[in-house]
Amino acid sequence: MASSLTDVGDAHPYLRAATAGIRHHTRGLAPQADRPRPMTAADRAHLDALHAHLTTLHQLLDQLTGATRTTSPAAGRHLATAHTRLWQASAEVHDAFHTLPPDSASTSAECRPDRLDGPPVLTICHRHLAAGHAIRRKTTPADLRGNTTHCGR
Repeated sequence: MASSLTDVGDAHPYLRAATAGIRHHTRGLAPQADRPRPMTAADRAHLDALHAHLTTLHQLLDQLTGATRTTSPAAGRHLATAHTRLWQASAEVHDAFHTLPPDSASTSAECRPDRLDGPPVLTICHRHLAAGHAIRRKTTPADLRGNTTHCGR
C-alpha cells in the first residue's frame, strides 16, 4: 500500500517523540479538574530546556531550508522566515532566562560566557552564542529585526 506525502506513518520518529514529550510536559503543567493548582511560572530550568529545544529546532530548520531552497525556492523562503523567527524566539527565551533571579546553582544573572562557572548559565549562553554565530552568517540584521513574511498574506 502506497502512503501519501502527508501520511506521517513511521517517518521522523524522533521528531514525533520530541513533540509528544513537549505536549505531555505542557499538559502536566496545566491545572486539571481533579487537581486544580495555579499555573507554574517559568523558572531557569524550564527556560534552559526550552532554549535547548528552540536552538536544536533552529539547526534542523537551517538544514531543511538549505536543502529545500534548491528544489522549491518559494517553500525555502518560508522556511527561511521560520528560521529567523525561531532565532528571535530563542533570543527572547535567553533574555527571559537572565531576567529571572538566579537559582541556588548560579551566583549571577549576567550573561558571562567567558566565565566557566557551570550550568545552566554556561550552557544557555554558549548555546545562544553558537546559534547567534550561525544565524548571522546567513541572515542580515534587517531580517533579524523584521517581522514580515515573504508572501503578501
